[in-house]
Amino acid sequence: MEPKETKSRLLDAAEHLFAENGYHGTSLRMITAAAGANLAAVNYHFGSKEALIEAVIERRLLPLNRLRSERLQALLADADRRAAAPDLRQTLAAFIEPTLSFRHAGPGNRDFIALIARAMADPNDTARNIFISRVMPVFTLWHQCLAQALPRLDAKILSWRLHFAIGALSHIMHNLDKLPAAGAMPPAADSAPEITELLLSFLCPGMEAPQ
Repeated sequence: MEPKETKSRLLDAAEHLFAENGYHGTSLRMITAAAGANLAAVNYHFGSKEALIEAVIERRLLPLNRLRSERLQALLADADRRAAAPDLRQTLAAFIEPTLSFRHAGPGNRDFIALIARAMADPNDTARNIFISRVMPVFTLWHQCLAQALPRLDAKILSWRLHFAIGALSHIMHNLDKLPAAGAMPPAADSAPEITELLLSFLCPGMEAPQ
């Protein structure tokens, strides 16, 4: 097996097992067995279990962050050229649309979403801290863009409303596939563009509500 193929198989196996069992509940032996590799391969390619989950997170998250950041920076640049505030709906969409589209963008993406959901609730903060540190720059940029789109909104209120928006988006990302199986009310839409439009229609009035 070629080294590059071994590394990819280790990443795929780790992503699936971390999503299924969490960081603490997944051993390196479980990962290497699923990848058809030996323990030495993990040390060769990554050096440690923590470095492995860091690589798993960065493999999916950094390209998504670049896409979201490029869209937000383009909005800020356009607003600067026009000497006007960025459009609120476009600002929300710049982050939300790529995030929702990510679910269907490639094999393994749903395992990654499950991994992050588990990491955020896991008492072991290793994966959570890695994820937060990698996603914080784009969150900060999104907050900056929203502050310009809503210049009269109190900073504290804006921060809370941004948390509410992230909460709604996270709920969709982590639970959309589970609701019908649990016998809950079926979702009104199942494609990323449809869900994006519904979510934006819900969030925009809340973001613009009087203080």
